[in-house]
Amino acid sequence: MKKLLTLVALSLIVAQTNAGIRQYSADIENSNWQLTDNSRLQCTLSHQIPRYGEAKFYSSANRKMNMEFELDMMRLPDSYSLAEVRSEAPNWRPGISGRIMANMKLHKQFSPGLPKKIAWNMLNELDQGMSPTFYYNDWYSENEKISVGLSTARFQKAYQDFVGCVGNLLNFSFDDISYTVLNYQFGSDKLTKSSQKRMNMIVEYLSLDPKLELVLVDGYSDSYGPRNVNFKLSKLRANNVKDLIVSSGIDASRIEAQGYGEKRHVASNQTIIGRNKNRRVVIRMEQP
Repeated sequence: MKKLLTLVALSLIVAQTNAGIRQYSADIENSNWQLTDNSRLQCTLSHQIPRYGEAKFYSSANRKMNMEFELDMMRLPDSYSLAEVRSEAPNWRPGISGRIMANMKLHKQFSPGLPKKIAWNMLNELDQGMSPTFYYNDWYSENEKISVGLSTARFQKAYQDFVGCVGNLLNFSFDDISYTVLNYQFGSDKLTKSSQKRMNMIVEYLSLDPKLELVLVDGYSDSYGPRNVNFKLSKLRANNVKDLIVSSGIDASRIEAQGYGEKRHVASNQTIIGRNKNRRVVIRMEQP
């Protein structure tokens, strides 16, 4: 009888503990992790949370390794608050205690996110069979707490694909090449070695990003020699850059080339260094 009363008491405690907590997580049957972006520009690992929204880990092409996490809520926060991020053991791993990982800021009408270090830690916890879980007070009901858990089911395969994608990202970003100045050898339409390397980066990026609808290529010369010859040379340089881009499979309609000759100098033509700077092609790109 005493043992029965103890069990009843424990059941009441558990019921009281769970009372007022609205829980969201995918069960084993509905858990689905997917690599929704898989390119050399962007990698996104996403997880649908039924009736709540989507959890997303993503990394993009950049000179430095980057990683971010976003909790895309169907119902955005209505006020500023904090969510506690914990690593919890799933139901099928009883006896393992959880731990606090971080606090996540909830801003009004914005999906919250977490930076690189915490995002990687969350992935490591999932890889070890733990479930990163978010706890915060409902902004419409002060007495009710919300729990949002990331399921470990069907995680491993998608995670391995994601890691492979991240390892294959370009080591430069759009911002690194969106405004590029290419310089030329004296009296020639041949690029300097450093500019040729830069050109290769631009061509590779354009081949991977069809969203860039227009690329402007502007050619310029120094003022050493006949003006008409310099104008033709600047036009030739711009068109050669366009041809190089098109020869790599880029639609010619996306590239607009112009020659400006001796106009718009950026340095003095009285020195060799200044003339080197004026012999240039400027490539400008804008994302939609």
